[in-house]
Amino acid sequence: MIEAVGLTRRHGRVLAVDDVSFRVRAGRVTALLGPRGAGKSTIMRMFLGRERPTAGQALVDGRPYRELDRPLRKIGGLLDTSRIRSRNAARARLGRLARRNGLPARRIDEVLDLVELGDLRAHGSGRLSPRDTRRLGLAGALLGDPEILVLDEPSVGLDPDGVGWLRTLLRRLASEGRTVLVSGHRLSTTSDVADELVVIGRGRLITSCPTEEFLDTAGAATIRVRSPQWMLFARELRRRGLAVAEEIDGEHPALLITGSTSQEIGELAAALSVVVHELSLRRASLDQTFALIADRTSSPSGIEHDAAVAAGDPAVAPHPAAGPRIRAAAAGSRASAGVSDRVRGR
Repeated sequence: MIEAVGLTRRHGRVLAVDDVSFRVRAGRVTALLGPRGAGKSTIMRMFLGRERPTAGQALVDGRPYRELDRPLRKIGGLLDTSRIRSRNAARARLGRLARRNGLPARRIDEVLDLVELGDLRAHGSGRLSPRDTRRLGLAGALLGDPEILVLDEPSVGLDPDGVGWLRTLLRRLASEGRTVLVSGHRLSTTSDVADELVVIGRGRLITSCPTEEFLDTAGAATIRVRSPQWMLFARELRRRGLAVAEEIDGEHPALLITGSTSQEIGELAAALSVVVHELSLRRASLDQTFALIADRTSSPSGIEHDAAVAAGDPAVAPHPAAGPRIRAAAAGSRASAGVSDRVRGR
């Protein structure tokens, strides 16, 4: 198991990681997700002893990396592989790692076969492709046959077939009882392999939960309604506790409603004698929903801001990320609040 406990890291005046705590359990694939610059790589580097926390701890089976006796046998890591460009340099790097950690030379050939780079057994001076350099990084991470794997964006440089191969490998490693942490910035590429999600934004923890729970909450539908009586209908919807956004669309704004079903909204309109010109169901893509959650809830006042806008508070301006044609909170932020509130115990 690996664990972040109040993990904080400053780079000069920049707070790259801000009081982040989570656990990664054995036998599971956990995805550390967030937009670029969210602090994912910094967290990975602290687990692997490449950076020291400014505060808090990055623990590997209860100990910091620097206190491990044989770290490569305990935890394997994949970080930047861009500097390894030739076949000779690849074999030399693996050879140095093996000797430094008391591993037999045959282990190099075993891991090269495991990542489908068996042709690197033969010495040569050819250059490596981006695909091969990433697979080589995986070979280095697996060299010590570690119990724990920390892999920073392992799918970078892989083609679709390579991504499929990687998913199979990650599931196999987890099924062997290993602890697997992978980072990424797109939910759609990790949701079908990760058992758990840790989502961060701007260095802060947003949520840590099972993948299915996140998808069930974040995938909430938005109902779009157009009516000449939109002001009356919006007021009645909000009075019933529903989140309502107003999207400029022609003569009358369209209402974007979350927290209900199209059937319930249609029945309510009929009961209120509200004329409806359109009633349709929308679902944001996984990546759109994830981007909204990461952007909005990483700001200390993001959820409260969206709630105030959705409630029609005239003193609160819409969030800039919603775009100039949206008057109220984007509908997806309601899903983000749901995930975040549950984690924070609200």
